[in-house]
Amino acid sequence: MTLLRSDRSTIDEILERVAAGGRASVDDAEALLQARGDDLERMLHLASHLRDTGLARAGRPGVITYSRKVFLPVTTLCRDRCHYCIFVDTPGQLLKLGKPAYMSREQILQVAREGAALGCKEALFTLGDRPEERWPEARAWLDEHGYESTIHYVAHMAQAVLEETGLLPHLNPGVMTAAELEYLRPFAPSMGMMLETTSTRLYTEKGQVHYGSPDKDPAVRLQVIEDAGAARVPFTTGILVGIGETVRDRAESLIALRDADDRHGHVQEVIVQNFRAKPHTAMQGVPDAELLEYVAAVAVARIVMGADARIQVPPNLSDASEFELLVRAGADDWGGVSPLTADHVNPERPWPQLEDLAASTARFGFELRERLTAHPEYLNDEWVDAGLVARVVEMADERGLAATRGMSLETSQGDDVGEVSRRPLRGLLNQRDEPLDELVARANDLRRYTVGEAVSIVVNRNLDSSRFAEYGIEGAAAVARDAWELGATELCVQGLMPGGEYLELARAVKSAAPGIHLHAFRPADINDFATRSGLSLDAALKALRDAGVDTIPGTGLKILDERVRSRIAPTDLPIERWVEVITAAHRVGFRTSSVMFYGHGETAEQRIAHLERLIEIQDETGGFTEFVPIPLPGSTVSLDEHRAVHAVSRILLNGHIRHIQVPWTRLGFEASAAMLQAGADDLGGTLLDGRVRPEFGVEFGQELTLDHARRITGKLFRPLRQRTTTYGEPDRKLA
Repeated sequence: MTLLRSDRSTIDEILERVAAGGRASVDDAEALLQARGDDLERMLHLASHLRDTGLARAGRPGVITYSRKVFLPVTTLCRDRCHYCIFVDTPGQLLKLGKPAYMSREQILQVAREGAALGCKEALFTLGDRPEERWPEARAWLDEHGYESTIHYVAHMAQAVLEETGLLPHLNPGVMTAAELEYLRPFAPSMGMMLETTSTRLYTEKGQVHYGSPDKDPAVRLQVIEDAGAARVPFTTGILVGIGETVRDRAESLIALRDADDRHGHVQEVIVQNFRAKPHTAMQGVPDAELLEYVAAVAVARIVMGADARIQVPPNLSDASEFELLVRAGADDWGGVSPLTADHVNPERPWPQLEDLAASTARFGFELRERLTAHPEYLNDEWVDAGLVARVVEMADERGLAATRGMSLETSQGDDVGEVSRRPLRGLLNQRDEPLDELVARANDLRRYTVGEAVSIVVNRNLDSSRFAEYGIEGAAAVARDAWELGATELCVQGLMPGGEYLELARAVKSAAPGIHLHAFRPADINDFATRSGLSLDAALKALRDAGVDTIPGTGLKILDERVRSRIAPTDLPIERWVEVITAAHRVGFRTSSVMFYGHGETAEQRIAHLERLIEIQDETGGFTEFVPIPLPGSTVSLDEHRAVHAVSRILLNGHIRHIQVPWTRLGFEASAAMLQAGADDLGGTLLDGRVRPEFGVEFGQELTLDHARRITGKLFRPLRQRTTTYGEPDRKLA
C-alpha cells in the first residue's frame, strides 16, 4: 500500500498529536492504518499506553476481560446473501440436515441451562436477519408457533432464558428498527450488530461481498447504531478487516463509530474482526486478512476510539502466537468464550481453552477477568432497563466485573443438572425403534447446538511401542520423519516396552520430527515406566514430558469396574491405579483421551457408572479432550445398541467432555456415519500407513484418507474440519 502522505513526519505528527490529547481525523486514521516497520512499533506503543491509561481510570488496571457465554443460533435462515458466510442455511439444506427452521424453546433452554451450570453468565442470541421476509418456511414456522416475527420470538426466548436460567441475554438479531430496540430492551442488558464497513461499493456492485443483502446497506446499519444510542442500549459493534474494503473505507468506518458514540455514549465495545475464508462460500479463495494489516487496524481502532473505549479481538480467529501483537495493539477484551458451545459463525475456529487464554494473558502482564454482557460503565439504570438492572448489578463485583462467588475458570456442571439427566439414562441404553430414534435426535440436537455441525479429524499415524526391539531408535525416527513429511500432525504411540526405553523412543521421535505432536503411552505404559525406573508417578510423568510427550492416550481399560476387569481383562491395570495415573497426568499438565470398551457382558448400570466416574475425574481435573466408546472385538453389538451408547454418551457427558469420537476402525464407515447422527462429532485419526515400516502401526492396513472422510461427512451435509490432537486449528493442513 502507498501512504497518501508518506513522509515519516506525518505519522510522527499524528501520534504526537493524539498522545497530547488530540483526536485522529479520517485522514489520520487512513495514514495510520498503513503504518509498518518502526512507524507501526510507535503506533503500538501509543495504543498500549492509551489502553493502560483508560483501564487505570476505570479502576481495573492490568485487566483484560472476556465473557463466559453460550452461543444460541436461534435460526440459520436469513434473507441476506453475504459471500463469506457459512452460518446461513437454506430451507432445503435444513431439510437435508434434519434441522428445524428455528431452535425450539426446549432446545434453547436446554443449552442455556447447561451453560448456566458451567458458570456462564451470557446467552448470545445470534441469528439470520428477518428470514420470514425471504423464506415461506420461516413464516410458516412462526405462524404455527404463534409469533408475529423473528424479533417477537427472540424477545420471548430471551425472557425465558433470563427467567428460567439466570443467564443475561445479549441479542444480536441483525438489523432492528427503533421500535424493535425498545421492545427488546427489557429482556437484555446489551445488544449488538457489527457495522462491518461503511463501503457502499461492497453493497451496490454485483459480485461484491454484500451484494444482494438488503441488511448490509451501510446506511441501514449506521441507523441501527444511531437508534440504539437513542434507546439507551449498551451496544457492541465493530468492523470486519479484509472483506474487500479499502483502507479509506476502514478509516471511515472507525470514525463513523466514534461519531455515533460521541452523540450517545452507548458503544460499549468495538470489535475488530479479521476475515477468515470459509469453504463452500463465494470468498473461499480469498486470502485471510494479513496479520500486520489486522494488527494495525486494532491499534487504529484504539487510537480513534480513545483510552476509555473497549477494543475486542476474537481469540479464536487468531493463532495464540499472534495474541501478544493484538494486546500490544491496545486490545483489552477477548469477547465471548464458551466452555460449552461452538462458534457457530466460525465453526472451523474453536474457542481457546479458558485456562490457556488466562495463561497467555498473564504472560503479557495482564490478568484475565470475566465480565458481564454489559460492560461495567453501563451497569446502572440509565443504561439497563429498570426491571432488569437490579438483577444485573447483583451479578457484578465492586468493579463491575462478573462476581466470581468462588468459581474458577473451569467451573464444573452442578450436581442438580447432572442428576436430573442421569437417572433415566440407564433404561435408555436398551431403547429400540421409536424411543431410540427420539433419544438419538435429542443427542444430535445437543451435538448440533453445542459443538456444532463440523466433523473433526486429525491426520496421524500409529506406532506400536511394544515392538520397539524390532525397529529400534532409527526405525522410530524414520517413522516419525515419514509421517511428518506425509502431512501428519500427530504420532500415536502405545504399548508396553519390555526394555523400558520410553524416554529414548520419545526423544527419537522429537529429534526426527520436532513439529509432530507425540500422543504417547497409556496409563499402563506409564505405570510400567515408573516401576522400571524407580521414579515416583509425578517424576515419571515429568520425565516423559521433558522427553517430548505432548498428550497421553487414556486407553488400557475396558470398564471402570474392578469386577469386570478381573473377569475379562485381569492383566489390565487395577481400576484405581488407572485412575491414579490418569489424574496424576492431568495434574502435571497432560491432556488425555478417555474410552469405554463395551459389548463384553457388562450391564447398562456399569456403563453409566463408567461414564459417571469419568465425569468425576473431569470435574476434578478438566484433562479429558474426548470420549471414545469402543465395541470390544468379537462382540455382537447391534447397530441400535451402538447408536444408543453414542447417544447416551453425548447426553450424559455434555458439559463435561466436549467431543464424542467414532471408532471407525471397529464400526466400519457406514455405521460410523450413523454414529455421527447419534451425537458424535469426531472421526478420530486418519491412521496413515506411511511409506516406512507400515506394519508397525497398531491398526496397520486401515486408513481413512481426508477425501474419504469428506465423502462420509458430505453425505450428512456436514463439513469436515482437520484438527490438532487437542482439537485446535493445525498450523498446516493437507489438501
